[in-house]
Amino acid sequence: MSCNRAGTVLHGYFDCELDILDASEFERHLEHCSDCVNALEALQFLRSSMNLTQLYEKAPAPFRKKVLASLGSGRSVAASFPSRTVWSWLAAAAAILVTVYLGVQLGTSQRAGDYGTELAAEIVDAHLRSLQPGHLVDVVSTDQHTVKPWFNGKLDVAPPVVDLTAQGFRLLGGRLDYIDGESVASVVYQRRKHIINLFVAQRLGASHASTRIEAIQGYNVRHWSEAGLDFWAVSDIAPDELDEFGQVMVAALHPAGSS
Repeated sequence: MSCNRAGTVLHGYFDCELDILDASEFERHLEHCSDCVNALEALQFLRSSMNLTQLYEKAPAPFRKKVLASLGSGRSVAASFPSRTVWSWLAAAAAILVTVYLGVQLGTSQRAGDYGTELAAEIVDAHLRSLQPGHLVDVVSTDQHTVKPWFNGKLDVAPPVVDLTAQGFRLLGGRLDYIDGESVASVVYQRRKHIINLFVAQRLGASHASTRIEAIQGYNVRHWSEAGLDFWAVSDIAPDELDEFGQVMVAALHPAGSS
C-alpha cells in the first residue's frame, strides 16, 4: 500500500484513539486517498463480520456463583489453578468475566427479578464490550448521511442518526450489537474523551414507557421511548451531561415547526 498513513494513523483512527484534531485531519486525508479509504473499509467489513457471528454468551448462574465464592474468599482466582491454565482461561474469557463481575455487583444492590434493572445491566455490558479495542464502531464517520444508510437492510428498524457536534456531542459512527436476544443499532458519540453509546431498537424495554434513570458500576443509563422506538443512552459522563444529551437528541428528532 503506497500511503504511509495506512499502517499508522489509520489504525489509531479506526480504534478511536486519535484526539479530535488528529481525527479531523485524517478525515480530510481520506477525501483524496483511495488507499486509506480501501484499508478502512476492509477493517470495517472484518469487524462487522465478526460482530454478526454473535459469539457473546451470558455466563450461567453456577459459574457466577463460583466466581463470587472465589472473590469472597480473599484469595485470587489464580490461586486455585496452575498459572498457565489461569492465563489461558483469562485470555479466552475476559469478556465473560466482566459480565460475571457486573452481574454479581448488581445482584447485591438491586432486587432480583427486576427486568428493567437486568436490561440496564445488559446495556452497560454492551457498552463495556464496545470499549474493547476494535469494537466501538463498524462504520466510522462523523457524517450522519454516511452512518444512517449503513444500517439499511441490517435491522428491522431505521435508527435515527443525528449530528450533534454543535451541541458538544461528536458523532463517531455506528455498529450492530446484540442485547436481550435481539440485534440492535448503536449510534456512537463522543463528549470530550468520553464515549456515549445510544442503543436503538423497536422492542428493548418497551414495557417501561417512562424515562428510566440508572447508575450501574459508575456508568449512567438513560432510557426513553419515542415514535415507536426505544432509546438507551449509556456513558461515564456526568448524569447532568447525559440528561443534556437525551434532551438535545429528542429536540433534534422534533425540530421547531415540525408536526
